[in-house]
Amino acid sequence: MAKLFEPIQLNRLTLKNRIVMAPMCMYAVHNEDGELTNFHNAHYASRAIGGVGLIFLEAAAVSEEGRITNQDLGIYNDKQTVKLTKLVNTIHELGSKVGIQIAHAGRKAEDAPNSVTPSAIAYSDAYRTPDELSEIGIEKVISDFKAAAKRAETAGFDAIQIHAAHGYLINQFLSPLTNKRTDAYGAQSLENRFRILKEIIEQTKTVYTGNIWVRFSATDYDADSTTLEEYDQINQWLKELEVDVVDVSTGGLLPRKPDAIYPGYQTKYARHFKEHSDLLISTVGKLGDPELANYVLESGQADLVSLGRPLLRNPNWAAAAAKALHEQHFEPFNPSYGRGFDE
Repeated sequence: MAKLFEPIQLNRLTLKNRIVMAPMCMYAVHNEDGELTNFHNAHYASRAIGGVGLIFLEAAAVSEEGRITNQDLGIYNDKQTVKLTKLVNTIHELGSKVGIQIAHAGRKAEDAPNSVTPSAIAYSDAYRTPDELSEIGIEKVISDFKAAAKRAETAGFDAIQIHAAHGYLINQFLSPLTNKRTDAYGAQSLENRFRILKEIIEQTKTVYTGNIWVRFSATDYDADSTTLEEYDQINQWLKELEVDVVDVSTGGLLPRKPDAIYPGYQTKYARHFKEHSDLLISTVGKLGDPELANYVLESGQADLVSLGRPLLRNPNWAAAAAKALHEQHFEPFNPSYGRGFDE
């Protein structure tokens, strides 16, 4: 069996294969109420029919002011939770596991009247200068994440992913470039910069019994930001906190891009963390070639492969990958779909 299609045990969660749908914002909540729409229901259900092992819903804001845009999903009220519960049940009926990424945009909240951040430093000239969070404000953020995790438990999600990547609020606390505080959450030490994520995880575990993932950016493409060695220490702390999986991405803290983007360009960071930690690692980034995705797993560079754009292009990517890899064990949810891949 190709490694891509091997089942994997993530603590108490078993996945039928190692294909993960990465969380991708759809900006499709046109009523600006944070609630799922018919589009979202069809969008995610079709990937379950397509055979994805674990589907992560896009970033769902833990508070109204924490949305990236007003068109984002939310998980901060009961009406949102009712609709999320129905979608979770649908995805389970269609044979996949389902998770949700919970997030706060911080200084990258584009539509919020007042964005917040560890220190009053704007993302770029195109963004307003954010308000520096008080300690009471930090307590509210932690409480909002806890409340979101409790709603995820109510809705029946198999996993939650705490979004600490791509320049959003937790990432802003982790980096000395955006965290100039002098209090217990401040820049004097890595332990202080990590504190808000630590407390969010601790509070999450009091109300949520499923898989806990953390996504972070292994590099901000700036030598003065959080280093790879510091992330090695963070991974040790995450292991002690019994985080199940780390999803490794890059960038987003600053308005800059890597020098080169090529198939598997982020996987070297996943490989590093596999070699320097005991955590399960998921990798992402231009891995749509089934041979490459399977090689990354076969060679031990990661335990799971998260796919974004490939699953936007083709909700039946898993079936196409099975054909390309001559995998005999993959069975479509509906056998009639198999005819689409016959010679």
